[in-house]
Amino acid sequence: MSDSLRKPFSDHVEEKITPDSSKSSVDKAKEDVTTTSDKAVGEMQPDSSKSSTQEGFDKSRREKDSIVDKAKHAVGLDK
Repeated sequence: MSDSLRKPFSDHVEEKITPDSSKSSVDKAKEDVTTTSDKAVGEMQPDSSKSSTQEGFDKSRREKDSIVDKAKHAVGLDK
């Protein structure tokens, strides 16, 4: 696999800095689909075959997901 199957890092940045209030429902749905797809591809692709940008982004996303999971567990929302 290569980074060509991944959502460009610039798209991630653009989606984060664009307020949801200025996005259409179609844009929001597209972001959800492409983000979910990118996350799945990123999990299947070994870090050793990623660009340094994608590797760093995926590692930070895994850390964030881990923190969110721990917080949900702490307040009992993981059940």
